[in-house]
Amino acid sequence: MTRFMRGTYILMIVLRYGLDELVLSSFSHPWLRRLTRIVTLGRKLDAPRGQRLREALEQLGPIFVKFGQVLSTRRDLLPVDISDELALLQDRVPPFGSEVAVATIERAFRKPIGQIFTQFDRTPVASASIAQVHFARILDRNGVERDVAVKVLRPNMLPAIEKDLGLMRMMAGWVEGSSADGKRLKPREVVAEFDKYLHDELDLVREASSAAQLRRNMAGLDLVLIPEMFWDYCHPEVMVMERMSGIPINQTDKLIEAGVDMKQLARDGVTLFFTQVFRDGFFHADMHPGNIMVSIAPETLGRYISLDFGIVGTLTEVDKEYLAQNFTAFFRRDYKRVAELHIESGWVPATTRVDELESAIRSVCEPYFDRPLKEISLGLVLMRLFQTSRRFQVEIQPQLVLLQKTLLNIEGLGRQLDPELDLWATAKPFLETWMINQVGPQKLIDQLKAEAPRYAKFLPELPRLMVEFLKQRNSTSAQERSLQALLEAQQRTNKLLQGLIYGALGFTLGLFVMQLVVRVKLF
Repeated sequence: MTRFMRGTYILMIVLRYGLDELVLSSFSHPWLRRLTRIVTLGRKLDAPRGQRLREALEQLGPIFVKFGQVLSTRRDLLPVDISDELALLQDRVPPFGSEVAVATIERAFRKPIGQIFTQFDRTPVASASIAQVHFARILDRNGVERDVAVKVLRPNMLPAIEKDLGLMRMMAGWVEGSSADGKRLKPREVVAEFDKYLHDELDLVREASSAAQLRRNMAGLDLVLIPEMFWDYCHPEVMVMERMSGIPINQTDKLIEAGVDMKQLARDGVTLFFTQVFRDGFFHADMHPGNIMVSIAPETLGRYISLDFGIVGTLTEVDKEYLAQNFTAFFRRDYKRVAELHIESGWVPATTRVDELESAIRSVCEPYFDRPLKEISLGLVLMRLFQTSRRFQVEIQPQLVLLQKTLLNIEGLGRQLDPELDLWATAKPFLETWMINQVGPQKLIDQLKAEAPRYAKFLPELPRLMVEFLKQRNSTSAQERSLQALLEAQQRTNKLLQGLIYGALGFTLGLFVMQLVVRVKLF
């Protein structure tokens, strides 16, 4: 019943704001235009279409707002008027009352707000689908007054999200059961991943810990600034962080006026993303313009400022290595290797012919190499990729859906910052270095260091284990035979260790040689 009521409400909002008219009017067929005039009879739809779409998404709740945020970064796919309106969803969603925010803070810390902050601005500076932000001042542990930003969770978020997730689960079941592509697209698993990320976003302590991790990971990179978290003031419904100052990344005219090198900013964004994904396997996954600013302070001019860490993505070592190999083969235009990787990973059926898949991938990718972003039609690329994936029964990987969403954000930002950006040429040096590190001597040393504590634990126990082993034998002859066997095993082990040592030296020397060859030949 709850799902039915939610579905009915969604339909009412669609009709109220004329979203059906918006969809139908985008087609040029005469009979569809006549149908548009019929369905709009008796409805007053005077507001611009972009405004109606934005207001409808705001009415429908946080999941729909997030969908609008993703669309807002793709100005290459949407008309300008709709893109401009959807951009307001990034940090200009209607705020909730300041008295509600104050009550939430006081309930969280069990103190009057005057005892928590030395100053608190009741007017929010930003308001999004999950929370809103107020500026304030606090005394830190050293008694120094600090400027901070206070993020407060919207009230009653969990019930609202659960309603939409329930509806999405039901629709995923329909798609999986009724569509020929249902099992391949794995809609249930995709919704489950989305469910996990949304629930994580409702816990601001989790968000603060993600921000702290990213801050540690990015230390020394000199490309991004991440606010410090004040843990004494963090609660599941309230998060207090260092106040950051900068210009929103979509205000390109102001950035240029401030002296920011836009081409370098675009290249740095690509490097930053690939570093988080391949080096750390831990990346900011909500990179729309409302969450990214650029510093104009003289000492940090042109550095990114990341905000809002409610959604972060993680990758396993297996995922990282597989993706890196795919990207590397792709940048080398080695489409046969890309096809082989898809088959080896089980993404396509094992019976797939490598040459056929290679040819299909080449036909999709080859036309877009060595082109700047402004000459690439993402819509056409996505359509052809979908056709190819359907033909070869490529299975959706739910654990990578968040990465794919973030890639869309990154590519959309790149178009705004530098339409001339060659994404492939920018990413190529980073992946070259990363792949060398994966097969080089340093990787071997790092793995030996990682395993050393385990081996060190067993070495002191060897004498005791040998004594206990000998005591288990009742007869002297059995003990002698066991001891003789141990001695012979020790001799064989000594020989094996010698062989391993010589082999390791030879292997390491080979890796150094291979590294030199890779540096010369790769790319």
